[in-house]
Amino acid sequence: MGDRPSVESAAQGVGQFAGGVADPREPLPLLRKELGTGPGGLSGREAARRLAVYGLNQVRRRERTSLAGELTRQLAHPLALLLWAAGALAFIAGMPVLGWAILAVIVVNAAFALLQERQAERAVEALAAYLPERAKVIRDARRQSVEVGQLVPGDLVVLEEGDKVPADARLVDGAVEVDLSMLTGESMPAERVAGPAREGVALLSEPNLVFSGTTCVGGQATGIVFATGGHTELGRIAALSQRTRRQPSPLEIQVKKVAWLIAAVAIGIGAVFLLVGMWVGLPLRDALMFAIGLLVANVPEGLLPTITLALAIGVRVLARQGAVVKRLSAVETLGSTNVICTDKTGTLTQNRMHLEATWTPQTGVVTNGDRLPLPGELVRVMTDCSTAAYDEDGRLQGDPTETALIEAADGAKLDAGTDGAASGLAHRLADRDARLVAVFRFDPRLRLMSTITRDAPAGGQGMRINVKGAPEAILARSTLPEDERASVLAAVGRLARGGLRVLAIATRHIPAGAAPPARREDAETGLQLIGLAGLYDPPRPEVAEAVGRCHTAGLRVHIVTGDNGATAAAVAAQVGIGVPRQHVVAEAERLTDRHLDELLTGDAEIVFARSSPETKLKIADALRAHGQVVAMTGDGVNDAPALHQAHIGVAMGRSGTDVAREASTMVLTDDNFATIVTAIESGRRVYDNVRKFILYIFAHAVPEIVPFLIFALSGGLIPLPLTVLQILAIDLGTETLPALALGREPAEPGLMNRPPRPASQGVISRAMLVRAWGYLGLVSAVLVMAAFFYVLWRAGWHPGDPTGPGHPLHHAYLTATTATFAGLVTCQVGTAFAARTDHASLRQVGLTSNPLLLGGIAFELAFTAALIYLPALQRMFGTAALALDVVAIIAIFPFIVWGTDEFRRWALRRHTTPPARH
Repeated sequence: MGDRPSVESAAQGVGQFAGGVADPREPLPLLRKELGTGPGGLSGREAARRLAVYGLNQVRRRERTSLAGELTRQLAHPLALLLWAAGALAFIAGMPVLGWAILAVIVVNAAFALLQERQAERAVEALAAYLPERAKVIRDARRQSVEVGQLVPGDLVVLEEGDKVPADARLVDGAVEVDLSMLTGESMPAERVAGPAREGVALLSEPNLVFSGTTCVGGQATGIVFATGGHTELGRIAALSQRTRRQPSPLEIQVKKVAWLIAAVAIGIGAVFLLVGMWVGLPLRDALMFAIGLLVANVPEGLLPTITLALAIGVRVLARQGAVVKRLSAVETLGSTNVICTDKTGTLTQNRMHLEATWTPQTGVVTNGDRLPLPGELVRVMTDCSTAAYDEDGRLQGDPTETALIEAADGAKLDAGTDGAASGLAHRLADRDARLVAVFRFDPRLRLMSTITRDAPAGGQGMRINVKGAPEAILARSTLPEDERASVLAAVGRLARGGLRVLAIATRHIPAGAAPPARREDAETGLQLIGLAGLYDPPRPEVAEAVGRCHTAGLRVHIVTGDNGATAAAVAAQVGIGVPRQHVVAEAERLTDRHLDELLTGDAEIVFARSSPETKLKIADALRAHGQVVAMTGDGVNDAPALHQAHIGVAMGRSGTDVAREASTMVLTDDNFATIVTAIESGRRVYDNVRKFILYIFAHAVPEIVPFLIFALSGGLIPLPLTVLQILAIDLGTETLPALALGREPAEPGLMNRPPRPASQGVISRAMLVRAWGYLGLVSAVLVMAAFFYVLWRAGWHPGDPTGPGHPLHHAYLTATTATFAGLVTCQVGTAFAARTDHASLRQVGLTSNPLLLGGIAFELAFTAALIYLPALQRMFGTAALALDVVAIIAIFPFIVWGTDEFRRWALRRHTTPPARH
């Protein structure tokens, strides 16, 4: 009975935040009361009761749809429906082997697509891996270990060095350093101390809060859990990833449109010819066979396998170049990308800083090339204001900024006034550790770091406060007279204009006998400026060229980072991002939708600094809303929703987290921006090859349909110039290998000198249809009909003469249909060479640059010769041997088909202005 009031108050407090999360920034006594907890923690019974109310402390996953339902959806894809129809028609036409092959293609493609549907679930499962398995808590006034899933709001958790934070908590005692990079993007550990909340700062920046999934890198503290499971920051990110379902790629959308178009055309033509055949008095069976033959001829059985092959080839090529693509259609999406949103550190830069220049009031600006002595006081503070140290193998370990300053101090030539104690870096670091009194870690809000060291290891000679940080932050806390600040700011500007990250170095002496400041606010004041250090993080050498290629190709590059805006802007300028116009958003979290829309519709390249997970997601959504195809890079958990929402999520393979890699579409094994540009070029090539294949398929529809039109419109006076089995032999035999080879076509010259295609542009365009039907198809139809009539007229045929079995002209009719069939095949050869380029000439591409196409054509001609000259195949397909004069006529068809299209492209090149560069 004695603890009932506590339980009742706890229940009342729990009810106050049952629909959400308790406000962790309210005064600690009020938070304790609201959460119903005290110094002894919760009781075991109360924890069990709350577990029943709030559920397990784990990232909730959306329930998966049934496997049967997902499989049914894949098998009902429009292109799959076409393949079902083609398979059924193959069985009807008496070709069971072909029918079973088509069914196998349907199953393989459905299984592959089914695997991609699990991507979002895998991303959420990877988020759960950031939670530790067990947590240390205080319950029933004693410390114990429980499963992480058993934590509830109000629990007291104990955090120590090396622990992962098991839930969002408010510190009530002690202090820890926490790696928040997965949530904030900041590489430096953040100091978290028990104390009152600060007004006007974001939740993630509160100095007394720690968050689920982050890691303690030092210290010890106790905290009250105020959020578990889906209410934590980690759970919120998981919810964002679940809500942002993967959108279909441009190619996936276009393939559906192509499938419906082909289906409509094929079914419409089949129905028309069924009626026409019956109208002209053909037997029902013959009319039905004509309709089936036309339908099979118009269904591209190889469309989906060829597209899959072209994308798979792109995946293999990219894997060798450092990019692992997880979804085949993403290769094509890369080709239509027109905006890249990239992180900075490690992607654009090498993440290896070095000291490039210094400034002191005595020496002015000194660069590395000057080789002038560095003041000993500057070297001493640079060394003492750090935590970097040598490991057992003699390697300097620490933050890149500190190691750069330490290495500079190690190699510095000191001025004559420096005593011997300043030499010998290993000794200096050991001596620094012996004299160290306190460390105030780098605070991104204050932009400062400081240490307190004794003047001598034994003490008694006073202490020094050593500070480094942003120049404006140091000047605001210094004793420098106003008239001297102008020269300091001028030096800062000079160094900054050189693309350097500028740090101010300052110190303050504490007299002997005085106590060291306990708070950093008291330590980092009254400072004496020693000098400035200009650090340079060199960009990757290949990035500037890659950015230039992006601009040439009409792509815009934005930087989206959690880092400081000035640093990111300097890096952007060095690699050409934002040239000639750059816009820097210093606090991207504060962007309104209206302001964001204005920025993204402008002509500037933008640096989005201090970006949160919602900001990255907001940028991806806004770009998609403006019709842009977006590639977004990222490496942390905080990047997962944006990577998921972007058309192409690009994760870092070396520095990225498992969550980012799971949520992404592509993983860079070398973390290199230039690899993204290479992938975009590969994607453009794949898209072009898909269009070439479709052009090749569509061009043959006209010469295959025209013979039936002539037969129908003549009312049977002109015999059918082509048989159903010959159409099947063309579409399923001679056409297949050249079509597959077009998927391996090398990139056309000038591929990266043209702008990205509009997002609204379909894979089938009006220009493509005009080229396929009005040029290539029409020329081919005229040629094959000329060959047909040439053979009949040479045999003395006149319209209406009987050509059926038993009549004198029957053999001539077989020879004429064979000429039509062979003429179609040779026109295919000319079409294949013409389809290799869209703008360039064949000479620019090279006749032999695609050996697979040459092999496919050789097989095509050999297969045709077998159908024409082998007696067994003659009887099956109704062919007859061709005379030499007919063969000679047909042999020139490829040159006529290719030549007319080559002339057309030459005329277009003469009258087309090259696209303007970015």
